[in-house]
Amino acid sequence: MERLAGRVILLWGWRRAITAFLAGALAVLSQAPYDFFAVCFVSFPVLVWLLDGATVASQRGFLRRLMPAFATGWWFGFGYFLAGLWWIGGAMLVEADSFAWALPFAVVGIPLILAFFYGFACAAARLFWSNGLGRIAALAFGFGLAEWLRTFLFTGFPWNAIGYAATPVPLMMQSVSVTGMIGMNTLGVFVFAMPALLAARQHRRLGLSLAAVLALAHVGFGYVRLAAPVKPDGRSLAVRVVQPNIDMTEKWDASVRDRIFRTLLDLSAEAPQKDEPKPQLILWPETSVPFFFTDRPDALTALGALLDEGQMLIAGAMREEGGNSTKGDARYYNSVVAINASGEIVDAVDKVHLVPFGEYMPFADLLARFGLDQIVAGPMNLAPGIERHAITMSSGIRALPFICYEIIFPELVAVDATSTDIIVNVTNDAWFGDTPGPYQHFRQAQLRAVEAGLPVVRAANTGVSGVIDQRGRIIDALAMNTRGVVDATISLGRYDKLTLGYAGINGLVILFAFGALGLGMGMGQKLRSN
Repeated sequence: MERLAGRVILLWGWRRAITAFLAGALAVLSQAPYDFFAVCFVSFPVLVWLLDGATVASQRGFLRRLMPAFATGWWFGFGYFLAGLWWIGGAMLVEADSFAWALPFAVVGIPLILAFFYGFACAAARLFWSNGLGRIAALAFGFGLAEWLRTFLFTGFPWNAIGYAATPVPLMMQSVSVTGMIGMNTLGVFVFAMPALLAARQHRRLGLSLAAVLALAHVGFGYVRLAAPVKPDGRSLAVRVVQPNIDMTEKWDASVRDRIFRTLLDLSAEAPQKDEPKPQLILWPETSVPFFFTDRPDALTALGALLDEGQMLIAGAMREEGGNSTKGDARYYNSVVAINASGEIVDAVDKVHLVPFGEYMPFADLLARFGLDQIVAGPMNLAPGIERHAITMSSGIRALPFICYEIIFPELVAVDATSTDIIVNVTNDAWFGDTPGPYQHFRQAQLRAVEAGLPVVRAANTGVSGVIDQRGRIIDALAMNTRGVVDATISLGRYDKLTLGYAGINGLVILFAFGALGLGMGMGQKLRSN
C-alpha cells in the first residue's frame, strides 16, 4: 500500500489531473441508483494521496501554495459532477430544435462550475494539512464546509452531496436525524478517506479503529431506530398518488390537453387497490393540469364530480395572477392547488425556490438582448412564491407541499416542516428520461422524511412516485415510465423531537469539531518540527 500511495503522490501534470478526475467519477457509483458506496473507500484515499503531493516551494505566495490542492480538488469534482449530472442534458433534447445549443452548458458547464466547490474543499483542507490522522480530519472539514456552502450559494444546488453515499438504505439513513446532512457529509468523508492511513505509519491503528467505531455506530443506530416500536398519534391518512406518464413532447400541446386531463381523471377515479380505503388525499404531479383553471371552469366542475365529501385533490398547476396575459404583464407561478369535493380551489401554494435557467432567467433583460431565454420549464417565465404553508384538509390533517427540487434542500424542510403532519412532493422528472436523475431525486426525498420524522407522499409525472414513511422506508412506489396509482394508508405522528433544526445545529458542531481537530493536529506537527 505504501508503494501505491507513493506512486500516486508523485504523479504530476496531466497524469495527476486524470487520476483526480477518474477518482471523482468513480465515486458517483456510490449514489443512486447504483448505491455501491464501497467505491468511496478507493476514491477518497486516492484524493488524500494526491493532496499529499500537492505542494509547491514554500517561498511562494499564500494563494500559489494552495493552487495545486485547489486544482486537484477541482479535477476530482469535475469528474464527480460530470459523471453524476450528465443526465441534465436530457432536458435540452426534449425540444432539441430550440435548446440543443444549451446541451454543452448543461452537460459540461454545470460540472465545471460545481467543481469549484470541491477545489475549495481541498484548498481549505490543505491550509492545515499534516501527516496521519490530522489530514483526514482536515479533508472531512473541507468537504463538509463545501457541501454546506453548496446548499445556499448562487441559489444553492446540493445535489448528490457526498453524505448520500453513506445512506443507501433506510438502515443507514437514520443517523441523519441526529447529524443532519452537514454532519453526514463531514463524517462520510472522514470514514471514506481513512484507508489512506494504510500507507502511513502514524495513527494507522487509531484512525482505522475510529472509522470502524463510527461505521458500527452508524449501522447500529439505524438498526435500533428501525426496530423501535412506532407510537402513532391515532390518526391516519389514506392517500392516492397518480403517475400519468405523460410524454414531454405533448406536455404543452394544446391539441391533447383534454386527453391528458381525462387520463388524470380516470386514474383518480379507479377503485382502491389492495383493500385500501377510499383516498382522503389524491396527489397529482407538478404542472400536471394542462391549462389554467381560469380558462377552463368546466375542469373544476369535473373535479367536483370526481371527489366525494371528505376527499381533497392536491394538483400541480400553473397559476396566473393579475395583469393581462395577452399584453405580457401577468405573473405566473408554479403551484399546487387544493380542490375540495365542491370543485372549489380552497388553497394554493406557489413554488418559492425556482430553478435558475429552467423556471426563470437570471439577468433576464440583459440575456434577452442575446436571444437567450429559459430552457425547460414551460412557455413563460415564473415568479417565486412569497411563502410556503401547509394545506389543511377537512380532517384537520396538514400537508406541506414542496415542488420539484425544493425537496433537496434540508434547510427548507427544517424551517417549514415544524408544524405539519405530512410532506407532499410533486415533480416532473420526465425532462430527464430514465436516467439516474429521477432516482437520485427520490433518494433525497427519503432523507427529508428521516430528517423531519414525517411521511413523504411523492407524485412524479413519469416516476419515481411513491409513499415514504417517517423512517425513509418505501411503503409503495411505481416504477419509472409506467402509468398507474399508488394507494396507501399512512399512520401519522412525528416520533422524533430531536430532529429538524437540532440536526442542523449538530451538523455544524460536527463540522467545526473536525476543523478544530485538523487544525490542532496540524499545529502540533509544526511545533514538533520546530
